[in-house]
Amino acid sequence: MTLSQTLRSSVGQKILMAVSGAILSLFLVAHGIGNSMTFFGSEAFNSYAEKLHSLGFLVPLFELGLLAAFLLHIFLGLTLFLQNNQARPVRYQVEKSSGGRTPGSRTMPYTGVVILIFLAVHLVNFHFTDRAIPISEIVRNVLRQPLYALFYISAMAVLALHISHGFWSLFQSLGINHPKYNAALRHGSLGAAVVLSAVFMFIPLCTLLIKEFLR
Repeated sequence: MTLSQTLRSSVGQKILMAVSGAILSLFLVAHGIGNSMTFFGSEAFNSYAEKLHSLGFLVPLFELGLLAAFLLHIFLGLTLFLQNNQARPVRYQVEKSSGGRTPGSRTMPYTGVVILIFLAVHLVNFHFTDRAIPISEIVRNVLRQPLYALFYISAMAVLALHISHGFWSLFQSLGINHPKYNAALRHGSLGAAVVLSAVFMFIPLCTLLIKEFLR
């Protein structure tokens, strides 16, 4: 089956959606580990950033691959959302939570839009900046602003909701599905999403509330 045929089939789209989601999830884990260096002080965080930038051409190459996965994820998400709406043009009067329906699954398109908006703001504030300024100083200056810190924390809560269902969907798309361990997978997906998002949440919280954080 060619790529175009795969993209046109529902099963193929769901598999590609899972693969792109897995790539983005791995990036989130790596990004979370890197950002956790903030808890060890500005020197540790700046050293991590310098080592990352020392990779040279590998950095933009990785960023292009990540962008491709992100755009594919958005495209497939919109495609599947529209297909689902066309398949069921009239909404049920009462939506039941049975059959695997969760707050995460019901809000995936909307949480995805919030994450997209957050990512655009995040890149402007932290990526497209003056590289001569230490990253710890940039983070401190931005997250000391209460409104942006609140926006960041709220976006991470939305991220937790989004990836909680994303992790679960990944298992389903890979055929890891059995009544004996579905509950454990669902709870594990939620737990992993909460822990990962909490790492990102604590950074603006600590920056805003602890005067000496990242000094």
